[in-house]
Amino acid sequence: MKSLDKMLAEFAQQKLSKQTRRHFLMDCVSKVGGLALAPLMFGCDSGSATASKGLNLTDRDLNPLSPLPPPFGAKAKSIIYLHMAGAPSQLELFDYKPELVKYHNQPCPESLLEGRKFAFIQGTPNILGPQANFAQHGQSGAWISDYLPHFSKLADDVSFIKAVHTDQFNHGPAQLFMQTGSARLGRPSLGSWVTYGLGTENQNLPGFVVLTSGGKTPDAGKSVWGSGFLPSVYQGVQCRSKGDPVLYLDDPEGMSRNLKKNVIEAINAVNQEEFNTYGDPEILARINQYEMAYRMQIEVPEVMDINDEPESIHKLYGTKPGAESFANNCLLARKMVEKGVRFVQLYDWGWDSHGTDHDGSIDMGLRNKCREIDRPISALLLDLKQRGMLEDTLVVWGGEFGRTPMQENRGGKTQGFLGRDHHVDAFTMWMAGGGIKPGVSYGITDDFGFSGVEEKVSVHDIHATILHLMGFDHEKFTYDFQGRPFRLTDVEGELINKILA
Repeated sequence: MKSLDKMLAEFAQQKLSKQTRRHFLMDCVSKVGGLALAPLMFGCDSGSATASKGLNLTDRDLNPLSPLPPPFGAKAKSIIYLHMAGAPSQLELFDYKPELVKYHNQPCPESLLEGRKFAFIQGTPNILGPQANFAQHGQSGAWISDYLPHFSKLADDVSFIKAVHTDQFNHGPAQLFMQTGSARLGRPSLGSWVTYGLGTENQNLPGFVVLTSGGKTPDAGKSVWGSGFLPSVYQGVQCRSKGDPVLYLDDPEGMSRNLKKNVIEAINAVNQEEFNTYGDPEILARINQYEMAYRMQIEVPEVMDINDEPESIHKLYGTKPGAESFANNCLLARKMVEKGVRFVQLYDWGWDSHGTDHDGSIDMGLRNKCREIDRPISALLLDLKQRGMLEDTLVVWGGEFGRTPMQENRGGKTQGFLGRDHHVDAFTMWMAGGGIKPGVSYGITDDFGFSGVEEKVSVHDIHATILHLMGFDHEKFTYDFQGRPFRLTDVEGELINKILA
């Protein structure tokens, strides 16, 4: 209780300090500016007596994660997004190019290099043929390599998007662009937009959960699941598949559940008084986060425990309880969606195949990475399907860009291992489930897999399509910030209609 007494004493001191002349003069200056800024920031009349009155608070303001119906009929009610951080090679997985075999080890045509910028390639590199064996699978005849033997059996359940392009060839900006619609910091992530627009069905769990594997977080850091200018309650909550799912989730020794409740209520009483004084919406977010943390203590440990899953499920996914792995995260993603979590984001690090070492080689390292995800991804789709959940769960897979059809020659010198440089002009993503037409391959690249030639797709098109499946018109789904409406797709984006069911 000492900490609670200390907190209340500090609050009393803060209140007294604002009665001094210095604080009075400061308030005179700031409040005059506030009168002018209020219409811009809150859309309220400058003559409002308090900021809280000008905000016109609704039940949603007081409970920002309460579920909302989509503006129009949604095909999906939740999303599992699988991001392979580092950018997997489409030329070893999904985009089969016999011409690369024909021209393997020959100098790259100058027509492909003229006016192009690469992260590391210099001079004239050699063409690098595919290091995997390809075959057509399913009734759709989709080309999938032997790097993904389990996934190839599900070719008719997914829709491949073959000619995706981006304008960022460095990992950090490209990951930000793929997840927030902007290569610059400060924009809300896709998961934040979705939870802002729809809330979540389970008030005891976060609406947006992040799981990582591969030993590291994405190059862009936690900004890829940040809330940007949206209230911070909509940012992703990172959970761990090993150890405590959320740090400091357990109460300190000697603190009872009732005592913890009293502490939260006291803290939020202070926060509520601060909100009544200043009207800052972030204070409401803080109140909700304290209350959410209290409720999470009951439900999160159960949801994050995979020990109670039957042996058949562990065998299907290849999971090992207690380990930190992509397989465990896929199973956790299914459990969370099943419990009503709106958006689950999986990041798997280690897909940067430059050929600088064994793990970064396109023939050995990439094959090993594929072994780590092949069975879990296939299991996730099968598990969702057998539970009747795939029809309203959208599964998205991809990286931040693709890889070049040329072998990387860092510094103009051939690498000791086979590798490919970053490539922005064409790469492959796939989607499955909620509202996606199965067994479709959309987009065609040229003979070398260098550029899209038909049905090219931008990152904004990907976002527009995902929002559409969740029940939003991406052009109308906006948030007012700094005097103008912002949207995930900025001023671009078109629906990829041919992959919609």
